[in-house]
Amino acid sequence: MRNWLVLLCPCVLGAALHLWHLWLRSPPPPRASGPGAAGQSALFPQWKFSHYDVVVGVLSARNNHELRNVIRNTWLKHLLQHPTLSQRVLVKFIIGARGCEVPVEDREDPYSCRLLNITNPVLNQEIEAFNFPEDTSSSRLSEDQVVSVSFRVLYPIVITSLGVFYDASDLGFQRNITVKLYQAEQEEALFVARFSPPSCGIQVNKLWYKPVEQFILPESFEGTIVWESQDLHGLLSRNLHRVTVNDGGGVLRVITAVSYRGFEYAQWKVLLSRCTTVRAGEGTLPHEFMEGVEGVAGGFIYTVQEGDALLRSLHSRPQRLSNHIQDLRVEDALLQEESSIYDDIVFVDVVDTYRNVPAKLLNFYRWTVETTSFGLLLKTDDDCYIDLEAVFNRIAQKNLNGPNFWWGNFRLNWAVDRTGKWQELEYPSPAYPAFACGSGYVISKDIVDWLAGNSGRLKTYQGEDVSMGIWMAAIGPKRHQDSLWLCEKTCETGMLSSPQYSPQELSRLWELKEMCGDPCQCEAKVQ
Repeated sequence: MRNWLVLLCPCVLGAALHLWHLWLRSPPPPRASGPGAAGQSALFPQWKFSHYDVVVGVLSARNNHELRNVIRNTWLKHLLQHPTLSQRVLVKFIIGARGCEVPVEDREDPYSCRLLNITNPVLNQEIEAFNFPEDTSSSRLSEDQVVSVSFRVLYPIVITSLGVFYDASDLGFQRNITVKLYQAEQEEALFVARFSPPSCGIQVNKLWYKPVEQFILPESFEGTIVWESQDLHGLLSRNLHRVTVNDGGGVLRVITAVSYRGFEYAQWKVLLSRCTTVRAGEGTLPHEFMEGVEGVAGGFIYTVQEGDALLRSLHSRPQRLSNHIQDLRVEDALLQEESSIYDDIVFVDVVDTYRNVPAKLLNFYRWTVETTSFGLLLKTDDDCYIDLEAVFNRIAQKNLNGPNFWWGNFRLNWAVDRTGKWQELEYPSPAYPAFACGSGYVISKDIVDWLAGNSGRLKTYQGEDVSMGIWMAAIGPKRHQDSLWLCEKTCETGMLSSPQYSPQELSRLWELKEMCGDPCQCEAKVQ
């Protein structure tokens, strides 16, 4: 017996030393960045003992508890009970570790976490949008026939008049100028003011103004004012960095300032604080609808609408903020409890908003590479129907594997939106590179490795699907087009995914699948 012990002791000691060496070399655990610390214990190294054929990342908003529970009770439950797939697939919900601390009512838009910073609004009076320095050197008769400036409305306003610079000569107003207001991406002007020697309008300070038809421009309205000379010579104009903006207490903002000619362009960003001189700096490219040279060749007069409602909102903001912070604490506790129960959540170190979804995805790629051994990664959303058995069958039938591989349903030549939820101001082309619909796509591990390794340098755009397309354009993966990854909310036999379902609709769809095998054909049979 002692001889056996003598023989075993070196083996045991060697094994212990080997495990200790592995522990020293193992990567550190992900930083605890929110409730549940990414569902992983921060006390132990993340050894990659288990290998998965597919890791499934499900993008999910913090408050989408019901959708996550429906998934746990439908396709995820089916997966965990499957005799073979349960060991081949790892499913994780991707959630931002922090909620936005700004109440929705106090944000510039519902898609970001930017405070609507209105203070001391100017009410019950007309406001001249621009002030100009006393010196006249910054006003010059240029060769530019067209000058324009773009702005964004942060609280409803009405533009009452459009104006142009006046000619200070003794001959009076001797110009022929048209001033138009365009809504973003619209070809027809909302209203027009025409100035000429016999009809030059009313002089106010340094400008001639004409009244225009009055429309309420709502919150988030984006427009461009265009001055166009009808004469042979150019416009009297000023550079934007020499202009002071009267933003009415924060109800509007000039959003870009870029001038470009031919193949050269100078890039500027104008961040206008109220009643201060505009400064130029690094920033965004112009809207496609911007015309001519950016600057001002006049101005406009506006009034702030719904002033009483605005004052009430500002008065109640502190209490609203206090209630919202308390709600976030409750939400954190619920998410921590959910993560402890199901152990299927990865909390990534971002504020959970729509604009941050691309950053959520990049952080998840990093987590996956650092903690998991896998072959393929499937990305989907929490409002999507997914048939993982069909996915595996298709992988086997089509031999869908190999390096530098991207499998999905690709949108080609998709136009870039400049307004609304999918607004993109920082991608200058009129169309995106090819990108897979976000309801579901599969990428090979080497692509995930590349994305994770470059996550700190990759620029994020307005959506995770178009961001993926832009990122992938740099490495040119082999794209496998498959229309069974549905882009719209429809039901097709053999579909791999389908998006935009409510929790009740997802439950019903899976119920039909279990009843008939094909949820799309089953509905008719049941009826």
